[in-house]
Amino acid sequence: GDILDDYLRTDGIWILTRNKQFYKTNNEKECAEKCEAERHFNCRAFLFTRKKLQCLTLAENAKMTVTFNSTDAVLYEKKIYLLQCKRGIGNDYRGMEAKTWRGIPCQKWAEKTPHKPNYTPEKHPSAGLEENYCRNPDGDERGPWCYTTDPTTRFDYCNIPELECMQCNGEDYHGEVSRTESGLECQRWDAQQPHIHGFTLKHFPEKDLKMNYCRNPDGELRPWCFTTSPTKRWEYCNIPRCTTQSVSGLGSQCLSGKGEDYRGRIAITESGNACQHWNTQFPHRHGWIPDRYPCKGLEENYCRNPDGEKRPWCYTINSSVRWEYCAIPHCDGKEQEVAGMTYVPVQIPLLEECYQGKGQSYRGTTSITASGKKCQAWNSMFPHRHEKTPDRFPNADLRNNYCRNPDGDSSPWCFTTDPNITWEYCSLKKCDDRTQQ
Repeated sequence: GDILDDYLRTDGIWILTRNKQFYKTNNEKECAEKCEAERHFNCRAFLFTRKKLQCLTLAENAKMTVTFNSTDAVLYEKKIYLLQCKRGIGNDYRGMEAKTWRGIPCQKWAEKTPHKPNYTPEKHPSAGLEENYCRNPDGDERGPWCYTTDPTTRFDYCNIPELECMQCNGEDYHGEVSRTESGLECQRWDAQQPHIHGFTLKHFPEKDLKMNYCRNPDGELRPWCFTTSPTKRWEYCNIPRCTTQSVSGLGSQCLSGKGEDYRGRIAITESGNACQHWNTQFPHRHGWIPDRYPCKGLEENYCRNPDGEKRPWCYTINSSVRWEYCAIPHCDGKEQEVAGMTYVPVQIPLLEECYQGKGQSYRGTTSITASGKKCQAWNSMFPHRHEKTPDRFPNADLRNNYCRNPDGDSSPWCFTTDPNITWEYCSLKKCDDRTQQ
């Protein structure tokens, strides 16, 4: 095939890099050949300027350094260095994961302490043994590994997701499946036919919306895509779960950041209410079902933060208090200031399958309208310009593209990603009386 098939092309982009070599070439193919033959460093990408016919081979790519616009430049990045997942046992994995599955930092391949390595860059120049990145130079069946910085552990395996399977809910899926579960071909993300939408690379630059590959940019249950069938707007993709699930070590036993990695066993709220078990629907019905969200740590009735709240929380066994935050000790040893902090009102139901009253307190993550359209993000002005922004409605929790009712309408609604339909009510049912007892 064409030598350029191994590169991802981006027009009008320049990247700032220290390690580069200048060459005079006639076209992009000749520049790619210079990149392949580069001996000054490991060439991950190259820049080609069409007017000057200038070729720059680069040690970095756009994932590693700053980018800015340059109308005359074309950036070509080696696809192998953009993949953050492995194929098979990961012999060709060239990602930048640099810690073991337990979270221990890797030792640099060129260093000799704390462990004297058998595999070094000099002995294995084609194995990609750069820095302290996880690699598989010996074809280990368990996949990429590294020497560790722990003197008591010589080496350990790294947590690299497989290419054509998904971890958790597939939010980090970067594979190339491009058909839905019913066999329909996916529409390209950069196309607006047959379905017009707002899920573009411009609006979601970190979601890897390439080609027509299935992705999960909005926290759905699993990857999906718009379809090329005019009668079916979107559908989930049939991507198997990885046989080896992502492991984030033992999890944190204390509060760091928002506590999304907290896996301790505190099961009581800050006011003293015992937590409701995640796998039960009484006294509060909800959508945080453990089987649906396998990587959120929804065990027993322990406090967790599965949705990016301010800190860990739980539903309570008190029928009059739906949920509350938990008092988790800080990892830095500081006492948690419960009094004096501004909290969201306790009656907010974080994630649920129904709404109460007019749904002004609904705080779930449904982002589909009654007719099946995707919701537009509240902080976006595309495809519809509007005034219902998080700044104007600070108490309405206008996060992401979740259904909300900021203006007292009859039920939760959202702007749609269909330019022909400004807004619609959401695909939500009203809670039955049991949830209000």
